[in-house]
Amino acid sequence: MKEEKVAVVTAAGRGIGAAIARELAARGFRVALMSTSNAVEVARELGGVGMQGSVTRSEDLDALVELAMRSYGRIDAVVNNTGHPPKGDLLALDDASWQAGLDMLLLNVIRTMRKVTPIMQRQGGGAVVNISSYAAAMPEQSMPVSSVFRAALSSFTRLYAERHAVDGIRMNSVLPGFVDSWPETPEVVARIPMQRFGTTQEIAQTVVFLLSDASGYITGQNLRVDGGIVKSV
Repeated sequence: MKEEKVAVVTAAGRGIGAAIARELAARGFRVALMSTSNAVEVARELGGVGMQGSVTRSEDLDALVELAMRSYGRIDAVVNNTGHPPKGDLLALDDASWQAGLDMLLLNVIRTMRKVTPIMQRQGGGAVVNISSYAAAMPEQSMPVSSVFRAALSSFTRLYAERHAVDGIRMNSVLPGFVDSWPETPEVVARIPMQRFGTTQEIAQTVVFLLSDASGYITGQNLRVDGGIVKSV
């Protein structure tokens, strides 16, 4: 990298989010991190800034953006990562569960981009990656809330990318399959053509590529990083 850049990462206290933060820092990014736990510790480890907060609270998202701007004066990259929404039977899930999924998986991205887009427009560009799930492309009965709202996120990704390409802002989504931040079972491994779980490092490296100049002509894409579990083309 020719100059120091700044990245904002949510849900960065552990798992995929922490791996992304570490990979970004290793590539020379200054990082501003948030999670419900551990983000401050990870930020301290990486020489960045961090805060405790939830992606479901618009005031916390605003505070994270303000922390990055106060600390570094710019934002070049955003990683919209999150946790896992409620699970249950498709029609047995109550309204509160569906609303929680909406706040956690879709509105979090919209709220963040309302705040960040004007900053990137003034800077002349930026790059955004949303962490989604393979279930956006292959809905699973076992995770209906995730399947529905991550599919909606794929649509938002395309619409945002089309709208803001002229501003030099790119947005893509990464759709991980099963990764090693969760317990591995033989039944799940048997479903994966590569016969193994992915690693958080593999997801992180893909994200950093999509945030880098090396992917400068890629936008509006929903990239599956899933070991081949999704069978559609």
